[in-house]
Amino acid sequence: MSVIAEVEKLAFSLPENERAKLAERLWESLPEDFIDEAEIEEALRRDREMDEDPSKVITLEQLDTLIANRPRRK
Repeated sequence: MSVIAEVEKLAFSLPENERAKLAERLWESLPEDFIDEAEIEEALRRDREMDEDPSKVITLEQLDTLIANRPRRK
């Protein structure tokens, strides 16, 4: 088992509040430029858009079908 898989297994065995603390500490350990503010803003915009018009939301299965049926580039 890889180190990451072992750490993940241990992390998921922690109580929820300890997992949250660990996630926060890991997030804070990343360099500041790791966080792309433009991507965060885009995600928040899309979230607002889905809240405003739930008819735009598709399921994961619908997305998978769209991807599988898209025209292939040559």
